[in-house]
Amino acid sequence: MELKRVVVTGLGAISPLGNSVDETWQKLLAGVSGAGPITHFDAQAFKTQFACEVKNFNVADYIDRKEARKMDLYCQYAVASATQAVENSGLNLDEVDKNRVGVVFGVGIGGMHTFEEEVENWAKTGATLGPKFSPFFVPKMIADICAGHISIKYGFHGPNYITSSACASSSNAIADAFNLIRLGKANVIVTGGAEAAIFPSGVGGFNAMHALSTRNDEPEKASRPFSASRDGFVMGEGSASLILEELEHAKARGAKIYAEMVGAGMSADAHHITASHPEGLGAKLVMQNALEDAGMQPEDIDYINVHGTSTPVGDVSEVKAIVDVFGEHAYKLNISSTKSMTGHLLGAAGALEAMVSVLSVQQDVVPPTINHDEEDKDPDIDYRLNFTFGQAQHRTVRAALSNTFGFGGHNACVIFRKYTE
Repeated sequence: MELKRVVVTGLGAISPLGNSVDETWQKLLAGVSGAGPITHFDAQAFKTQFACEVKNFNVADYIDRKEARKMDLYCQYAVASATQAVENSGLNLDEVDKNRVGVVFGVGIGGMHTFEEEVENWAKTGATLGPKFSPFFVPKMIADICAGHISIKYGFHGPNYITSSACASSSNAIADAFNLIRLGKANVIVTGGAEAAIFPSGVGGFNAMHALSTRNDEPEKASRPFSASRDGFVMGEGSASLILEELEHAKARGAKIYAEMVGAGMSADAHHITASHPEGLGAKLVMQNALEDAGMQPEDIDYINVHGTSTPVGDVSEVKAIVDVFGEHAYKLNISSTKSMTGHLLGAAGALEAMVSVLSVQQDVVPPTINHDEEDKDPDIDYRLNFTFGQAQHRTVRAALSNTFGFGGHNACVIFRKYTE
């Protein structure tokens, strides 16, 4: 069976840097941080009092307010970014075969805020009034519901589900969407990821694990991947969506093609529930698997959007894996962690970073890794590598690889390259 070619024909984003693809992209290239004091709740009692929140989001731009009340915030973000991507793709919704259009999204946590609110309300009133739960509690909370809402909005009857593998969730979703199309199971899939966990249980839970940065005095400088003084990740939120489409279907309708998706890899660290393998064994394997799937050599990659969360163990292990996989070519690559600006979007991270990789391939520019001081060097990191510190760099990007790694040892990797006939 000959596999079909898959291209990217639409993009959408709701991010800590902006509520559109263009605003997000321009701020990434400018090296702008999305971090600031938490506004979703009073965080004064928490060890971490800042995050990369979405700002000035108006759900009514995408969803009727009555319907929006039935959705958790993460789901609102998902529907909004998917709406942008569908519009950006130019799909003719009156002509497309909706039986062959699917939705595959990645969500790591889901409706955490809804769950938190309902349990708090029950704790306050349950003893006197009995269990008074909203009839929308379960359908607002469950992680799969965003894919359902997107399909309902457009009447898409194709494959419809979410993947959940912690911070690798949306890269797994993109990989699944890619495979469904190239195997002929669908013509078009709306894919991506969404997350909204900047609430007491989310921040408190990650604080208890000592996973978050506590640099409260200068939050915009807290996410500092590959720097010796890094002290944990900065939580982000939002959603990004990509329209993946079978090449001939895209050409037949004259679609704009951003890039071609050519490979995806998956692996497990099989090491620890939260820590990456110290030698990067799972990270090494997932990149090798993605390259093999794409039929590419390490020398074919020009840019790696790394997982790069600004954690002490994770950054070191990923660097080791890159050097192991790419050898001498590793020193000719551009590497950057856009989490230094967006924070870590958890289950949505892979989707946002896949979007970044696609735009880098399309526009031949690599966004920077910000917040690194030349004096702030970790002896365990090889600084001969080009981490794109400080400012964006223009270069030919024939192909870009994007890594995402999740609690549980889940690793996923996707590859995009320039589209040619």
